[in-house]
Amino acid sequence: MKNYSIAKSRRLRSTPYTSRIEKQGVTAYTIYNHMLLPAAFGSVEDSYHHLKEHVQIWDVAAERQVEISGKDSAKLVQLMTCRDLSKSKDGRCYYCPIIDDQGGIINDPVVLRLNQEKWWISIADSDVILFAKGLAIGNKFDVKIIEPNVDIMAVQGPKSFKLMEKVFGEKITKLKFFGFDYFNFEGVDHLIAQSGWSKQGGYEIYVQNTESGQKLYDHLFEVGKEFNVKPGCPNLIERIESALLSFGNDMDNNDNPFECGFDKYVNLDSDVKFLGKEKLIKIKEDGINKKLMGIKIDINEISVTGSLDLTDENNNLIGELRSACYSPHFRKVIGIAMMQKGHWNPDQNVKVIINGYNCAGKVCDLPFI
Repeated sequence: MKNYSIAKSRRLRSTPYTSRIEKQGVTAYTIYNHMLLPAAFGSVEDSYHHLKEHVQIWDVAAERQVEISGKDSAKLVQLMTCRDLSKSKDGRCYYCPIIDDQGGIINDPVVLRLNQEKWWISIADSDVILFAKGLAIGNKFDVKIIEPNVDIMAVQGPKSFKLMEKVFGEKITKLKFFGFDYFNFEGVDHLIAQSGWSKQGGYEIYVQNTESGQKLYDHLFEVGKEFNVKPGCPNLIERIESALLSFGNDMDNNDNPFECGFDKYVNLDSDVKFLGKEKLIKIKEDGINKKLMGIKIDINEISVTGSLDLTDENNNLIGELRSACYSPHFRKVIGIAMMQKGHWNPDQNVKVIINGYNCAGKVCDLPFI
């Protein structure tokens, strides 16, 4: 598949950091929530090695928030997810699959509880805000639903902790994983969570004051020189090795949370009411017929822009490869695949046609690392 330039327009939103990352050498964009999301700064493999050793600043403003506030906000948020939030606490983030009435996944966001009557749903690429508004109208909930002006920048990598401590002081070192608090920068408070779409550790800064956020972006690069800071973005290799699932790539609305390995986030025994609960109870009783697994293929390059069929030795269709990359760690291609029942055993042999060639691979468990 050829690469083409993106024609920018009013309906394709840039971010407060776009002019900065373009000066810093962004080489590719993707589109996420109708907004530009940096996809590469030169070599993805070079960025992968740097992320695992140093620290990067990511423009992830495309990770938009759905703000739900009001008397019935907790009811609405709970109705949308199969995770029991009845004991949730202010100042915490919660990974929450959003489910439709048939038990299919609509999104897999992180939910931030600002207080009992104000929540942020930090969404992957889909129009969750319309889903929320439809449920609110249909159930006559007393809520207000908006997309607030929040533009996230992420600080990721093993040296992120030292960099953020240097900017915000010792207080930020006390922040626990998936916790958030407010930290001051030049007179402006910023909500910062210890979270991010990598397994290397780091923070996400939920910028509400654009001018202050841009100054903070520049300051992080200035202070971060001693930590070898570089601009970056969610890294394909690192996320696949870590099995950080991507909605729209590894899973979609045709998949349910059990098939995607989200069992611990499906709280069927609780008293909470959520959409699709009866369907998920039935799915659990009957058992699933497909699930996400890892795949290792003995080749040294691949580009997946759509699903690739996986077959057994008799050419029977047994699954589909949904995401893949070359892994420097394993020195072969690894990928995430939806495999049919009966083909979940590690070392199950598979075949896949890549660029016209028959390639051999094996099934394995997730995550890879």
